[in-house]
Amino acid sequence: MNIANKLTLLRIILVFVFMGVIWIPIGLPMEVVLWISLAIFVIASLTDFLDGYLARKLNLVTNLGKFMDPLADKMLVATALLAIVSLGDKGILPMGSFPAWIVVFIILREFMVSGLRLVAASQNLVLAANYWGKIKTTVQMITIIVYLLPIQNTLLSTIAIILAYASLVLTLVSGFIYLWENRKVFAES
Repeated sequence: MNIANKLTLLRIILVFVFMGVIWIPIGLPMEVVLWISLAIFVIASLTDFLDGYLARKLNLVTNLGKFMDPLADKMLVATALLAIVSLGDKGILPMGSFPAWIVVFIILREFMVSGLRLVAASQNLVLAANYWGKIKTTVQMITIIVYLLPIQNTLLSTIAIILAYASLVLTLVSGFIYLWENRKVFAES
């Protein structure tokens, strides 16, 4: 397993660490829990950029990496968004509640893309993420970072809502583009 794939595996492990910190009551003040969760999320997000950079720079692109990297991203983003919805609905997050219906669209888009990848895999094809998917993931990660900030600020709250809707738009647009660019997979099945 090369260094890029090890970073992807680390991101998957950090998803479970994030879940433990944010959802298992350990007696810390919620502000501290949010700061720790935010730090874990940022580190996990940075591995996403680093593994892709190293894979391209060192010519370490593998089919395993093309499959695992987007899966690790989906795990990280979906887990964090569900945590944000849960905590926001309880009034715990300074940024307020993240609209759960947006999370549903995000998760449904990921199921569709994953389904397409499975159909492609049955045809011995590996579909890598495209440019729009990378932008979508970056905006989603920035959105999550803003929502996890344990800082009460009206401007940040407004930015958080704008980012939530930007995440939705990019999710829908990138999903449509991805399906359109890979429509040959459906034609061959």
